[in-house]
Amino acid sequence: MSNISLWHIIKEDFQTPWKNDPAIRSKFELFFNYPGIWAIINYRIAHYLYMKKFHFIARILMGITQVITNIDIHPRCKIGRRVFIDHGVGVVVGETAIIGDDVLIYQGVTLGGVSLDKDVKRHPTIKSGAVISAGAKVLGNITIGENAKVGANSVVIKDVPDNSTAVGIPARVITKGKDKSQLSHNKIPDINRELFIYLSKRLSVLEDAIINHHENIIVKRDDELEKIYQDFISTMKD
Repeated sequence: MSNISLWHIIKEDFQTPWKNDPAIRSKFELFFNYPGIWAIINYRIAHYLYMKKFHFIARILMGITQVITNIDIHPRCKIGRRVFIDHGVGVVVGETAIIGDDVLIYQGVTLGGVSLDKDVKRHPTIKSGAVISAGAKVLGNITIGENAKVGANSVVIKDVPDNSTAVGIPARVITKGKDKSQLSHNKIPDINRELFIYLSKRLSVLEDAIINHHENIIVKRDDELEKIYQDFISTMKD
């Protein structure tokens, strides 16, 4: 990246919405409807200034950017090429965060720290091609692997392997190395809902046996539920 000019990288940033957002219709929209683009471009300039030791000016620039775009990016963090913040409201990127190339970030995402120590890396590393869905919180010095996906509103406190999907609070890896396509929000399972349905069905079996004296069917139906439960647990193992 050191051999590529800042202007070339900014030109890539302007082109990124055309690859990631089917809603865009004209270049004119970039100026009014894409705060994520302006946050990234201002970050590029602020990061350049920060690396040249103009820390105060860089912080002022990103402070103004935060007021205008509602996106908070520390100028010291490292952001790769063609990173797209879609809709952008409420996104926070901490000081020691590292974001690779072609990463897609949705609104409300936090790449935050869990330590107050100034001399350590406190924020996550997001590798190239990853997708961080709306409202997700990725906390601490952890790594989200290449082409990995983090589900909406998940809280991630452990590493996520390459080509994997993590969802839940705390987030669990539910698929590994199976899907390298862009995130399909409607296909990510609701872990809490599935577990609730399982528990409801198990209670129904017990109630039926007690009320109607069908103790003989408990074993059969319970075996069926146990298989469902084991299949569910197998997807949750790290």
